[in-house]
Amino acid sequence: MKRRQFLATATGGIAASILPAPAIAQAMPDVRWRLQSAFPKSLDTLWGGAELFCRVVSDLTDGRFQIQPFAAGEIVGTFQVADAVGDGTVEAGHATTYYYVGKDPTFALPCDFPFGPNARQKNAWMYHGGGLDLCNEFFAKYRMYAVPAGNTGAQMGGWFRKEIKTVADLQGLKIRIGGLGGQVLQRLGAVPQQIAAGDIYPALERGTIDAAEFVGPYDDEKLGFSKVAPFYYYPGWWDGGPVIHVMINIDRWNALPKLYKAAVNAAAAQTNVDTLSKYDARNPAAIRRLLGAGAQLRPFSPEVLEAAFKASNDLYDEISAKNPDFKKIYDTVRAFRNEEYLWFQIAEYAYDSFLIRSRGK
Repeated sequence: MKRRQFLATATGGIAASILPAPAIAQAMPDVRWRLQSAFPKSLDTLWGGAELFCRVVSDLTDGRFQIQPFAAGEIVGTFQVADAVGDGTVEAGHATTYYYVGKDPTFALPCDFPFGPNARQKNAWMYHGGGLDLCNEFFAKYRMYAVPAGNTGAQMGGWFRKEIKTVADLQGLKIRIGGLGGQVLQRLGAVPQQIAAGDIYPALERGTIDAAEFVGPYDDEKLGFSKVAPFYYYPGWWDGGPVIHVMINIDRWNALPKLYKAAVNAAAAQTNVDTLSKYDARNPAAIRRLLGAGAQLRPFSPEVLEAAFKASNDLYDEISAKNPDFKKIYDTVRAFRNEEYLWFQIAEYAYDSFLIRSRGK
């Protein structure tokens, strides 16, 4: 039996045996929403997450709760999604919330920040470390409720026209980067630019910017960055495990029946797992293709990483001193990250390190 048929039979049959028809209609009303994604359709991992989320919500409610996804720019642009959700222009959005640090730097923390937890640790913090409640306490101030609905895993450090060997090489470098990573790089002498995905390649090609980061091999290959900037750096220390959220207008969320709220949470959880799995499955072949086509892989030097780590911590201390929302969430997630790495050092790191050394055997 197909999944949807099973759900329709199970939910419909149970409801029919307990409730009269008018009660069923009240419990499962027809709801139609619009969801604005921050990503273009060309990125099947990120845009595909929006599509999957909407499809699963419909399946779980036998088609009574339908959400139509729109790609970046179809209703509002990438950097207007949070405002559109908060003011009710759209019922929901699908984005990385660190795009909106201009509103409040706290928007970075539910998504990612330089030297934050990795993807698994972020899930642990969100679902079992109090992170989800803390983040939604903050989001409520902007008339939103949000749930994790994707993660890219640790990202790459981006594409550069020239090699970056020392901190001095960052002086005056114009780089496309969002979130708090841009503010850290600015402290190291770079000039950060916030540019939507579809506009990065032409800016890099024209020389409007000298470097650009986006996600990792699979998406970066689609966007063609290797054609105009040969040096591919790692790791993306500003994006160790960025969460993609489904953001919902808080009035619309509060008005949903309990069953529909459960469907949203279940669909978001499935999308969260699916998106990260896609990246893990597709990045290995993509990095091989990029290197085969001439991309030059480079690690950030210890000097650059240490300088970035210090600048990041200085920035967080400064923001925390004047922003209580930021401090409340940052203190919690930092402590959680440090505790998590106690465990990861013992088990995950030792296991992974051995298998990485043994790949050729």
